[in-house]
Amino acid sequence: MFIKSIVKKGVYHDSVSLMKTARELNSVKGVGDCAIVMATKENKGIVKASGLYNPELDKAGDNDLVITVKARDEESAADALKKAEELLKPVTGAKGGTAPGAKAKGIENAVQMLGGADLAIVSVAGRFAGKVAMDCLQNGLHVMLFSDNVSLETEIELKKTAFKKNLLMMGPDCGTAIINGAPLAFANSVGRGNIGIVAAAGTGLQEVSSLISNEGGGISQAIGAGSRDVKKEVGAVTFIQGLKALDEDKATSLIILISKPPHPQVLKKILAEVKKVKKPVVAVFLGGDVKLPSKKDFYPADTLEEAALKAVYLAKGDPRKVRERLFDINREAASAAEAEAKNKRAGQKYLKGLFSGGTFVSEVQLVLKEMIGPLWSNAPLDMKYKLPDSLKLKGNCVIDMGEDEFTVGRPHPMIDYSLRNKMMVSEAKRPETAVILLDVVLGYGSNPRPLDDILPAVNEAFKNNKTLSIAASVTGTETDPQVRSVVAAGLKKAGVMVMPSNASACRLAGEIVRRSGGGV
Repeated sequence: MFIKSIVKKGVYHDSVSLMKTARELNSVKGVGDCAIVMATKENKGIVKASGLYNPELDKAGDNDLVITVKARDEESAADALKKAEELLKPVTGAKGGTAPGAKAKGIENAVQMLGGADLAIVSVAGRFAGKVAMDCLQNGLHVMLFSDNVSLETEIELKKTAFKKNLLMMGPDCGTAIINGAPLAFANSVGRGNIGIVAAAGTGLQEVSSLISNEGGGISQAIGAGSRDVKKEVGAVTFIQGLKALDEDKATSLIILISKPPHPQVLKKILAEVKKVKKPVVAVFLGGDVKLPSKKDFYPADTLEEAALKAVYLAKGDPRKVRERLFDINREAASAAEAEAKNKRAGQKYLKGLFSGGTFVSEVQLVLKEMIGPLWSNAPLDMKYKLPDSLKLKGNCVIDMGEDEFTVGRPHPMIDYSLRNKMMVSEAKRPETAVILLDVVLGYGSNPRPLDDILPAVNEAFKNNKTLSIAASVTGTETDPQVRSVVAAGLKKAGVMVMPSNASACRLAGEIVRRSGGGV
């Protein structure tokens, strides 16, 4: 195979355009693989690890675009690079300008043109995002800041400004919200109802809202805060604003709080506000030491699944149903694990988790700690188990592929499965790998054709490891564009064990590993 690269100095394209172009190139005859990324240090490392290194890569910097192809010969590589440049050319109108349509000269002009707009979604490169978000706040707009790679100092400044103006500043790195029934960014098509959510965890919000909808409940509002909102430096400004807003919302009768472990001082601050809330509150702070406030209708949960079920059946007035549902789900996992563990070879005993959702990575570690011990991770709950290299997995391990190290200049892994697919295939080849654990997150903004993209890698993984187990959860609903039941059925047909929640998939995978001798 022949590897050829070109560097486009100072050229920027959004990650979705890059993903679409890479997909087109991979379908070109003679092309074996390709990478089209911004040339950050992290992306260079990924390109090298993928077997796509070319000396041209060393000439590129953070602000440059690099296009690399691996093809059967030099001519095929050159043709592919030419096609990539054509695909990335800006679309022009008949008169040589940009595509036709009204264009605003700035945020203020955009607000005037739209008339009545009160919310802006900002999704631009992180180095520009803070200024754009501030312009929106100064023009009286609530902001959902989807962009990541925004400094903590900028986030604090934005949230102080928003608080003074009585505006919501969701984010940065806020991937999910549902406002007045409208799914924003990575969100799912869920039923309307009386359960409100505040989350500093995007995939946590998606999982809980989808489980609630699938269980027959519905969502009034779902407010995202951004994962850093619960850090000590930020102080849960948006999280607490969202809690107060839902307490005043007439359409909301019960509130769910979702977060990875907040800083202890911040958790204390949040719980002090919970005491003042007039409505029942269900809280899942994954790994956080939740001390019950003196509030009779406060309901802590250990997992996202438990939080969703508690909310649904508390809202329905049947809280005893929660234990029954959890029992049924756990029984299904135990039964499947028993059969899978019998097929393992000697020494085949480790779990490899490859995740697009960071909240799930925290939940995996919590659920499996008691079953098989701590997991190595690039996002560990205990820093003793931080992987030195996120591309070199060892022992029982779980990777958050949505971390900044993987997403600078690349599409989010909920959209682009290519890197995870490569890691799935490579980890399946290791004789010690017993289980690969995955999340498949559906909804608006996510990969529109998940089965087309993931099944070839699943099939190759099983081909390389005849006794491998793959466990997965599918986060989504029947009214999502991808249709949850269709995706789940396609995965099951390929041999994947699909569970109704991330927590239940974790328990299934952990039980297989425990029975195979891979625990500690």
